[in-house]
Amino acid sequence: MLADLAKLIEQDHLAVDAFVKGDPEPLKSLHSQRDDVVIANPFGPPAKGWRQAAETMDRAATNYRDGEVIGFERISEYATADLGYIIEIERVRSKVGGSDKLVPIALRTTTIFRREENAWKIVLRHADPIVSPRPAASVVAE
Repeated sequence: MLADLAKLIEQDHLAVDAFVKGDPEPLKSLHSQRDDVVIANPFGPPAKGWRQAAETMDRAATNYRDGEVIGFERISEYATADLGYIIEIERVRSKVGGSDKLVPIALRTTTIFRREENAWKIVLRHADPIVSPRPAASVVAE
């Protein structure tokens, strides 16, 4: 992994820790503000474009409080001079919704990075709770 991209990934992991405490700002600051940025999280459909992505992150962060990162399990990574990605299992603990109980959360995440004006930015973050095998019927829309 390129050293400057590895540094952004480290910042991304710290930003996730803030996010599960309810603060979306550190994560938002790492994202591209271009029209092709995409956020796809477990709380709703994908959001495309900076305004929609920022609003989606703001809304998602309201679901969490008093959380902390447990760890990141890197599944895959790849980078060129201008584009890179990581696939990870993200493990956190947080209070979710109106609950006062800290619960473990595991998300399968894909993050794509692009170099923009000599700095790396996140252009796509996809997160879902699928971290173990599921039956075929689980993909059927009801």
